[in-house]
Amino acid sequence: MRAYAATHAGLVREQNEDTVSIDPRGGLYILADGMGGHQAGEVASAMAASMMRELLQGEKPSLRRLEQAYSRVNAAIFTRQQEEKELNGMGTTLTVIWEKDDHLLLGHVGDSRAYLFRQGVLKQISEDHSVVGELLLSGAITAEEARKHPFRHVITRAIGTDPIVRVDTAELQCAPGDQWLLCSDGLTDMATDEDIAEVLRFCPIQDRAQALIDLALQGGGGDNVSVIVLEAEK
Repeated sequence: MRAYAATHAGLVREQNEDTVSIDPRGGLYILADGMGGHQAGEVASAMAASMMRELLQGEKPSLRRLEQAYSRVNAAIFTRQQEEKELNGMGTTLTVIWEKDDHLLLGHVGDSRAYLFRQGVLKQISEDHSVVGELLLSGAITAEEARKHPFRHVITRAIGTDPIVRVDTAELQCAPGDQWLLCSDGLTDMATDEDIAEVLRFCPIQDRAQALIDLALQGGGGDNVSVIVLEAEK
């Protein structure tokens, strides 16, 4: 897999509470979007990415190991935010792709997203763990309404906010030429899926991550924005 990543604080927030990590040799790709005041979100996302790397690097990929890693990361962040008053309430999204032969393992908690771009079609393969995500899934609102909904940032599941977390996992077939995108909501709040697909369709592979950051900034840059773009070798 070819892998490219980029992150930016955006045009409104002073600090970047997102963390991205790519390890093409180990086939491990991690994106986390932290939450919590006084730099607590930055601590949570960095801690989640660092622990996930430590727990999975060198291990044989399996959904069971991925789920176990999520559980340990969640417990560690929950314990720390309980013990350190200045970090109380911190948490993070955590979306992971882990290569397994010709398959990919996906782990996901929160409202960051994982997409597949295959044969010119962009498809979201993760579920938004948010109030708006649930409304959209039920058909109560449209995708356009979701992008402007006042509760779009209220998430229903995160790493570190509760002692136990439920993780979405999947094993996905990977075909030559597939592109995979992990991104924080700083991108999807500022750009439509159609805009994102245009970048993945026409922009040179080495420029796609930065082009997606630029897209979010052009849309207003209202939040930290992070992306990881992967392409399966043809």
